[in-house]
Amino acid sequence: MSESLDGAWLRRLLEVGRSLVTELDLQVVLDRVLETAREVTGARYAAIGVLNEGRTELAQFLTSGVDEETRSGIGDPPRGRGVLGVLIDHPQPLRLSDVGSHPRSYGFPVGHPVMHGFLGVPVIVRGEAWGNLYLAEKEQGEFSERDEQAAVILADWAAVAINNARLYEMSELRRQDLEKAVQGLEATRDVAVAIGGEIALEHVLELIVKRGRALVGARSLVIMLREGEELVVHASAGHVQERRGVRLAIADSTSGQVLKRRRPERITDVGSRLGIAPQELGVADAHTALLVPMLYRGEAVGVLAAFDRGLDGSVFSEDDEQMLRTFAASAATAVALAQSVLADRLRSSLAAADAERSRWARELHDETLQGLGGLRVLLSAALRRDDLQLAQETMRDAVGRIEQEIENLRSLITELRPAALDELGLRVAIESLLDRHHEQNGLEVERDLDVAGLARGNERFDADLETAVYRLVQEALTNVVKHSRAGCVRVAVGESEGELTVEVQDDGEGFDPDTVDHGFGLAGMKERVSLAGGTLSISSDERGTLVTACLPTRDDRRLGNQAEWSGANQAAS
Repeated sequence: MSESLDGAWLRRLLEVGRSLVTELDLQVVLDRVLETAREVTGARYAAIGVLNEGRTELAQFLTSGVDEETRSGIGDPPRGRGVLGVLIDHPQPLRLSDVGSHPRSYGFPVGHPVMHGFLGVPVIVRGEAWGNLYLAEKEQGEFSERDEQAAVILADWAAVAINNARLYEMSELRRQDLEKAVQGLEATRDVAVAIGGEIALEHVLELIVKRGRALVGARSLVIMLREGEELVVHASAGHVQERRGVRLAIADSTSGQVLKRRRPERITDVGSRLGIAPQELGVADAHTALLVPMLYRGEAVGVLAAFDRGLDGSVFSEDDEQMLRTFAASAATAVALAQSVLADRLRSSLAAADAERSRWARELHDETLQGLGGLRVLLSAALRRDDLQLAQETMRDAVGRIEQEIENLRSLITELRPAALDELGLRVAIESLLDRHHEQNGLEVERDLDVAGLARGNERFDADLETAVYRLVQEALTNVVKHSRAGCVRVAVGESEGELTVEVQDDGEGFDPDTVDHGFGLAGMKERVSLAGGTLSISSDERGTLVTACLPTRDDRRLGNQAEWSGANQAAS
């Protein structure tokens, strides 16, 4: 038999090479190399030893031809000493008729199959030793030169296939890393958009739990915010029941310890480590968890608690921890800013309420109280005189003054909350307001209320929106009377494409909106429009002032701010 490779063997090796280089799964490549090596050389046993990073010993040892029972009986896999170490020290083909007679042979462990013939060739990947292909116990005779040539060619094909599989694996890992990075950026972007849009705190929290859960593939995610010495559940997403408002003592809970230490924690056994039953957070049948603190400027504002990664509830990885930790930083910023906006609005509402109370106090003191004081003096003087005719005249005068004060009080009550707004709707309330200003202040009023009843059929706008529109018109008219010295004012309210537009324009002296605010109530007007989710613009010059507000009628921004508005109004009341 010729020692060179004949045409049939070459074709077989070419076929093997083509199949190997197209395979991208490294484990499949190695298994196929082992089976093919046994086939083309007639070896009973084959193995591939993979070198460690330092190329000093074998880190992995894969076999073919040895059954599982025998492999278990042999014990630990070899590390590359003895004859196997010769190829590590000198990566060149080695062919032996009797491996046991080699000077570096250590013999075989108990239970190892009998082996005499040996053939080993190095696997060189991109110029560096990657491992070795070992063949033993040729079924007929000894390993020949042709077997050695076939093994060398097969090792070269294997090197190409291994390199391809490693490159593909690296590219897949990079692709997965990029996908995770993109997911993280998208989640952070969504939170940043929420901040820029001044979305209500509850909407920010809802966005955080949904995006955070998707980011790490958790079955459930709960967000808890710090309130004093407790953590309070504020929002959740996934396979979880609503438990908003549940409180955990920071000192007595694992979540609280994560908050205090400001370090994430991965939990492999929720039942023994979480500190509380997950059902208390609304999470049923949880096995693993990832707890991450939300840090804003060094302060811990809350904790993100993710439960059960994927459908099988596997353990969260270090990458999951890093991604959720990065996301938690953006989430903490969003929460802190949303809380700050809410606090600023509350302070502004309280200040506006205080200013409004002061104004009504001045009105009652300057008009009603002084009027009643004058009436008391008038009646007291009449009592000291024994003159029936004078007493009658005084009483008639007193009745007139009482009627005037009643009218003044009725006017104050109407300004506080006009009955027409509740009973008859926005249009009638605005018309009544314009009529009063025309009668009391002599203003020439042009009106353009271009919405029938300022309502949709029988359905009125919600009370908050109607109040906002009425107060805007009321405040703008008050400014016209007090500051503009105008003779004519135009008031227009109209609806178009889901928005109410309010315009109040006068022909007065004008002012600089950028430098003047005290006494004009501009801050309160801006705050009211912002809470309603709308926009406000004020332009003014020597020809007069134009106040324009656009308020959404059925918009998520307005609906999302109603809770904040109501809470601020209740606190200010």
